[in-house]
Amino acid sequence: MTNESHRHGANKPALIVGVLLLIVAALVGYDASQQTITSTYGVGPTAMPYVVATGLVVLGLAHFVVAFREGLPEPEEADSKALLWIAGGLIFLIACIGLGGGFIIAIAVVFACTARGMGRQALLVDAAIGFVLGLAIFLVFAKVLTLILPSGPLERLFL
Repeated sequence: MTNESHRHGANKPALIVGVLLLIVAALVGYDASQQTITSTYGVGPTAMPYVVATGLVVLGLAHFVVAFREGLPEPEEADSKALLWIAGGLIFLIACIGLGGGFIIAIAVVFACTARGMGRQALLVDAAIGFVLGLAIFLVFAKVLTLILPSGPLERLFL
């Protein structure tokens, strides 16, 4: 695509993404309006979906602005190896949690795979960092917020 083609029309991918973002914003806003949960302290649990819907509207409108702007840069070619590392980490995360492996192990692996996908070569170090972060997140949720994340063998040691 050249700059000449942008002068005669909009960037179609940006328009499509803008429309999809506005549709998702409408769905989130509608869902938030249907919630019956109330709070006696002012701001309740329905506030966050409205914040998300507002953010989606802003992003959707920004895509429309970008779609009609001249001189949009051509997207770079995707690094398939990086995408495979990240996708593999996400698939492992879903499988680990779904099969009862627990949150901490899942987070450690997805952290290490994402770091590898971004070009870092220290896979074991990144797995250790991910383990510490996963453990910290789990403990904050379980002990401070009293919310239960998916438990596996490691999480049962700390509950």
